[in-house]
Amino acid sequence: MPGMEVYGAEERKEVMDVLETGVLFRYGHEHLRKGMWKAAEFEEEVCKQTGANYAHAVSSGTAAVTSIMAATGIGHGDEVIVPPYTFVAPIEAVFLAGALPVFAEIDETICLSPEGIEAAITPNTKAVLLIHMCGAAADLDGILEVCKKHNLVLLEDCGQAMGASYKGKSVGLHGAAGAFSFDYFKITTCGEGGMTITNKEEIYKNIDQVADHGHTHEGNNRGMEDHYIMGSNFRIGEINAAIGLAQMRKLPWILEQNRKNKKYIKDRLKKIGGLTFRKMDDELGDSATFLNFFVPTKEKATELFAQLAEDGVGGVANWYTNMYHFINQWDHIKEIKFPSKLAINDLGAPQDYKNLSLPKSEDVISRLVSIGISCTWKEDELAAYTDKVITSIKKVL
Repeated sequence: MPGMEVYGAEERKEVMDVLETGVLFRYGHEHLRKGMWKAAEFEEEVCKQTGANYAHAVSSGTAAVTSIMAATGIGHGDEVIVPPYTFVAPIEAVFLAGALPVFAEIDETICLSPEGIEAAITPNTKAVLLIHMCGAAADLDGILEVCKKHNLVLLEDCGQAMGASYKGKSVGLHGAAGAFSFDYFKITTCGEGGMTITNKEEIYKNIDQVADHGHTHEGNNRGMEDHYIMGSNFRIGEINAAIGLAQMRKLPWILEQNRKNKKYIKDRLKKIGGLTFRKMDDELGDSATFLNFFVPTKEKATELFAQLAEDGVGGVANWYTNMYHFINQWDHIKEIKFPSKLAINDLGAPQDYKNLSLPKSEDVISRLVSIGISCTWKEDELAAYTDKVITSIKKVL
């Protein structure tokens, strides 16, 4: 994703601001920092661009997911509906929170479907952890209807979807809270980092304290602050926040370039018979970091990936065989392998993870082809790349 593509003078300037003060910690040391509060500025920029009332920067996207679960009361023994197609981090976060993952079907949105969620609900279901995969939103209207009907907490993992929206509202603000990742491979990056957003003050206060050992951040003596709840250390440092701040200021340009380049490729691929494209209820809200399309069969997809590799076409993801993104490769999840005992070891799994039947998800991911979109392509590079992709596809289809 584009963040790593546009690192430059702006990021270096923000980092040097921090290094010149010597204050790498996000809290305190007012007399040294010369009025520079990069983490706070980073949060303000995210609020500005997402429309969130509250944002809190943390050390990773996983820390962000962990924080919003804790802040909304999701924990020991709670069943949390999750997708089988996602980077594995949110699944691990559910386990480590003491909650119990329940895998549900996705559809051609490549996200959880309302029907999949409905079918997975039990009396013990507490929340839906919705992951907006590959830069675009799920069917939020349908999912919100299901959550409201069953009184479920909706949490949004938007790790791959900074800048995406659904019908005019940023992803991450449709449920109780949202989580973003700023690792090196995201739309905007700070090397390692994450962000939570919410419009609810109580949830924000919980996140703020959970992420910093229960510190309330009240008054001017950190060592004497009250502790109302326990927390952990999910703090972001000022250097990472400084990079994230510079990157967020570039987001509008990144989105503009992504959307232009994706449209070019998609318009040309539309002319090829046999391809269908990812379902999106709000294509205007797509961050356009990937162009996702489907070929008719799993066998044709396998053949196409081999042909693309033979033809030297890079930047194309086969999620079906990726070790970290689809459940068919997650033996360590299915067998609940972890060095210490987890809550699920005592409580029991709500599903037989080793023998899950998710035929819709299997079909969708086995036929899915994802092309990564670069925001820095020049016109001739974009045209040449698309020519190569089309040539490979035509050899197979």
